[in-house]
Amino acid sequence: MNKDLGNPLLTAMPKMLAPQELTQAVQSLPPLPAAPSLEGLALLSSIFIPMDYMYTLYDQLYRAIRTTYTTRTVLEGIRQTNALFRGDAGTCCATQAAAGSVLGVPGIGKTSTIRRCLDTMPQVIEHTDFEGQPFFCKQVLYLRVECPSDCSVKTLALNLVAALDRAIGSNYLHQLTALRSAAASAIAAQVKILCMTHHVGLILVDEIQNAVVTAQKNKQVKPLIKFLVELTNDTCTGVFFVGTPQAEELFTSQEHLKRRTRGIRLLPLKPDGVYRNFLKLLWQYQLTPERAELTEALANKLYDWSGGIPAYIVKIFQESQAQAFLMGRPCIDAKIMQQAINILAIKVPKTYAGGTYLSDFPPIGFQPIQPAEESCKSPAGLMAGCKKAGCKPVERKRLYAKKRGRKAAVREEQDLLAAFKAGADMLEHLARFNLLGKEREDENGASEDG
Repeated sequence: MNKDLGNPLLTAMPKMLAPQELTQAVQSLPPLPAAPSLEGLALLSSIFIPMDYMYTLYDQLYRAIRTTYTTRTVLEGIRQTNALFRGDAGTCCATQAAAGSVLGVPGIGKTSTIRRCLDTMPQVIEHTDFEGQPFFCKQVLYLRVECPSDCSVKTLALNLVAALDRAIGSNYLHQLTALRSAAASAIAAQVKILCMTHHVGLILVDEIQNAVVTAQKNKQVKPLIKFLVELTNDTCTGVFFVGTPQAEELFTSQEHLKRRTRGIRLLPLKPDGVYRNFLKLLWQYQLTPERAELTEALANKLYDWSGGIPAYIVKIFQESQAQAFLMGRPCIDAKIMQQAINILAIKVPKTYAGGTYLSDFPPIGFQPIQPAEESCKSPAGLMAGCKKAGCKPVERKRLYAKKRGRKAAVREEQDLLAAFKAGADMLEHLARFNLLGKEREDENGASEDG
């Protein structure tokens, strides 16, 4: 039996894209300009190269929206809205809505990827009829807002209303701000009712690490988190948090947040084939008079100074070409790239709090779909970087394409350190090289001298 039958909100959902369809939808590989020019380097800012991890994010977002409409039918939505008007918040939602988080180091592409994934779906679906009967409403699949820097419930609530106004062309924000005496709790209640009225499927809160900074200063984070939890419980609207690993401190400090903030933790590219494929596509966008060959040395240098973070890779590549133009050179080389690196002064973390490297996600040629309640699980150990309740992330050191440190010294066979590293029996090793007898002779000689 088709579960979509009788539920216009589910029936109107767009079809989930196949991996290759998503790749075509999100990628941005603009054509090269006819002639090389310094001005043309701005083109590199519009490049967006799809990677395997992006389909996993798309899958989770799509299923979060679908889960909202699975648990909230039109009739159930009317009941919940009436309950909110009566103040009966505790009896609204029988099934928990989808909730999760996506954290990653700055520059890894979280926000841009999520924005492009959501842009593959219509934000608003207008209904006029369903199964031959009049049915007028505007269904809002998702809203995107940033966590306010002051962690104010009122600011976040008004930001949500403003996002809703932009989506459907309404004027709710003006109506709410006209009531200057309106308390934060009253505005928060109105947001819940609006989410139910317009069937909001998912709320995406970006820059959630702002809450951590504010919490450290004035302990104002709890009301905001409480509001988001109540919003999810009272309206069955899914909520996803996006930010840097700094937000993990917030998630683990609140017991009720641990299970609601499971999700993917993204680490940079490894210096492997995935990185090389990314670089090969990017390398085509050389706007200098001559094209530099992608050598092992240049690839390794670019990786080591960018840390494998996509935004830094593009920025160094772009600035290297700019320096080549300014220095009157035909193309980039190692020295010019180093000049660009010095100018940018990029700082890459030496350690990460744990997660999944972009290179470790399975190829998007095949991606099994799991039930919505198991959205934190996926095949081939994909969610090694998934934050589960009560689990501490395993710290990972920064990777390098070219190994750092001094070369290991060549040690003789009888060297004790070499024997220890090889796991040899130390007594047998000492006896084999007559080191025990030599030690005793040295001791006897010392006693005779005494």
